[in-house]
Amino acid sequence: MDAFDPAGQLLALVSRLELLLERNQRLADENRSLRQQQEQLMTERSQLLTKNEQARSRVEAMITRLKSLEQHT
Repeated sequence: MDAFDPAGQLLALVSRLELLLERNQRLADENRSLRQQQEQLMTERSQLLTKNEQARSRVEAMITRLKSLEQHT
């Protein structure tokens, strides 16, 4: 391609623009997917924290009951 070939330069520019648009679309799709994954992981983390707190409360209640039984015997 000649540096003074405006048609060739335009075709090269169009080609680069198409590549950039495709890359932009792929990145947008990937970003959307990553955001969805992040949201799912945050929801799962929240659920696990809740379950962990419930289990901790149950264990503490059992310990309290055992100490109470121990004191009564």
